[in-house]
Amino acid sequence: MSKQVNILYISLSGNTKAFIGKLTQYFSKQGITVNALNVKEFPEFTKLKLPFVTFLPAFLKGGNGTDNGYTEILTTILGDYLAYENNYIHCYGIIGSGNRNFNKQFALTAKQYAKRFGFPLIAEYELRGTESDVLRIAQRIMEQQKVFEK
Repeated sequence: MSKQVNILYISLSGNTKAFIGKLTQYFSKQGITVNALNVKEFPEFTKLKLPFVTFLPAFLKGGNGTDNGYTEILTTILGDYLAYENNYIHCYGIIGSGNRNFNKQFALTAKQYAKRFGFPLIAEYELRGTESDVLRIAQRIMEQQKVFEK
C-alpha cells in the first residue's frame, strides 16, 4: 500500500479544506502522508507528475437544481489546473461535495469533471463531512489509488 496520498482541491468556503484536514489526520494515524494543494492558495499552475485525487465542491449559479440551468462558478480554476499540461492523466478519481438541499446540483461539478476528464467519481459527501465520511472516503481513495498504480 502506498504511504502517500496526493490531493488537488479547491476550497472557497472552508468546508473542503476542513474535510481535507480531517482526512489528513486520519491518514497520519495510518502512517500515510498527505500532500494537499489548494489551487486557490497556489494558483500558479505546475506540471503534476505523481498520481493524485481531486476534491471539488459544487459552486453553481442558476437553475432550480432539478431541470434547468446550472453553470459552474468560482471553481473553474481547478478544471484549468487539471487541463494544464494534461495534469488530469495522473488523477485517479474525484470526490465531490456540496449541500444536499440543492437536489441534482449536489456534487454536480465533480460528476461533470469525471465525465469531462475521464476519471471516476470516487465518492460524495455533504458540507464538511462526518467521521464516517472520512473513513469511507479514505478507504475508497486507497482502493482507487491501488487500481491506478497497477
